[in-house]
Amino acid sequence: MHIHEHQGKEVLRKYGVPVPRGHACFSPDEAVEAAARLGGRAWVVKAQIHAGGKGQAGGVRRAWSAAEVRRHAGELLGTTLRTPQTGPAGRVVRRLLVEESVEVEQAFYLGMAVDRDARRVALTASGAGAGRAPQKLHRLLVDPAAGVRAAEADGIARDIGFSGRQLPQVRTLVQNLYQAFDACDAARAEIDPLVLTRDGRILALGASFDFDPSALFRQPEIAAMRDPHEEDPAEAEAWRAGFSYTPFGGEIGCLVNGAGLARATTDAIRLHGGVPAHVLDVGGGATAEQVAEAFRLVLRHPRLRAVLVNVFGGLLKCDVAARGLIAAAREAALSVPLVVRMKGTNETLGRTLLGQSGLAIIHADQIDEAAGFAVASALSTPRPGAH
Repeated sequence: MHIHEHQGKEVLRKYGVPVPRGHACFSPDEAVEAAARLGGRAWVVKAQIHAGGKGQAGGVRRAWSAAEVRRHAGELLGTTLRTPQTGPAGRVVRRLLVEESVEVEQAFYLGMAVDRDARRVALTASGAGAGRAPQKLHRLLVDPAAGVRAAEADGIARDIGFSGRQLPQVRTLVQNLYQAFDACDAARAEIDPLVLTRDGRILALGASFDFDPSALFRQPEIAAMRDPHEEDPAEAEAWRAGFSYTPFGGEIGCLVNGAGLARATTDAIRLHGGVPAHVLDVGGGATAEQVAEAFRLVLRHPRLRAVLVNVFGGLLKCDVAARGLIAAAREAALSVPLVVRMKGTNETLGRTLLGQSGLAIIHADQIDEAAGFAVASALSTPRPGAH
């Protein structure tokens, strides 16, 4: 789950990472009021959408008067901002961040993400910015038992160009960022740019977070930051229905029951050279009606070329899952290959029901076999709209 920049800075502030002072605003009046509360002689008005590249798209503007703050806010709110990450459709700006203006001496990059191969958090940092010189990125795999050690933080800080009295500031900032990442079940955290100001402060001028949707049940403060306006309609609907929905950008839809099974399924698809479109996890104990509702959501994806259903029968019995799939597939007039792997409670009955349904289903016994079938099916299915 993504959150807005101003929300990411709230998270950073809570864990002691220094950020510029600022306020979220939803109208020009609120923007002017925010500038007055901040004081000073200059401010930055930032559009808040779930996409990077806002500055290049005109979504970040400096103001030197209350009148300028009002004008920028009025121009940005309600406009459709198009950046390389939004695609041509763009995103409508519904909220702003008004911040104190900061004089930047030098910009850096600092990020953390889960490295699934290493089973650790990977810390990356650069003295040249994230995308501008990837060959200059420095990387550290964090020991989960120890966190980021002081010597490791100092080493990364020196690698990207900090020295002297700056080192303790950067050390604390890096260690606090890791604490935030770990405590909030983040999947990715980026400070871009991390800046050294002309008055010697080190601040997180940009903040971007993704969180593991499977862990939101224990992160109510993070879950409350969800903005349904920024989500795919199917994702928002899945959230309201109580399902876990994770988009991946590929062409193979996945329906599973359980976070571990979701991870294993996506890994298996990638190992066969495919990319999931999304994974919809119905969890344990779903009814046939809930499985049908979830399957309808899976089928809504506009680029779908195959579907893989991977169910481990436990609380959700295989025959219950089969009844839900059959009902939804018949209703939707299934037009892409459907691969089903069912194991566990009432497995034989579930397979029998699917076999008697008359639907064209590719059955698989093992997860690796199912992923291989799904990838091969997707490759042999024309892209929607292709001629």
